[in-house]
Amino acid sequence: MYEPIRTKSVHTMAAPEPDFPHRSREEELDIRLAGHLTALLTVTDELRVLTPDPALDEAAERLADQVVRLRDGRAPLRAAPTTAEADPAHVAALHQRAHTLAGWALVIATSRDDAEATALTAERLEAHAAGLGVAV
Repeated sequence: MYEPIRTKSVHTMAAPEPDFPHRSREEELDIRLAGHLTALLTVTDELRVLTPDPALDEAAERLADQVVRLRDGRAPLRAAPTTAEADPAHVAALHQRAHTLAGWALVIATSRDDAEATALTAERLEAHAAGLGVAV
């Protein structure tokens, strides 16, 4: 009726050592923050073409510097912005996207206790909120 199990269960055996490297939480947060800042840089470059402004030029340079710092000296890839007309709806959509990206980056920068990135992303969040006509 009952036959005892003759081999050990695969579920109770010790797990083998993984053959791939694991990243620490800090490394994962660095990667995510660099990704959000790179995306924000892309939107900022697009806005710079549609609505030229020295403040956007400065913001783009500061964003690029932060990405370089987070990526151990590797510069971000920057796409060539489109040359579309400055349609107000398109500009508003870009500000909305930039506002969202800045918010995500702010959350990660805050969790990392990164004062430079936190200040920059908070500044960009306010700037894009102003571009949308929203009070923060």
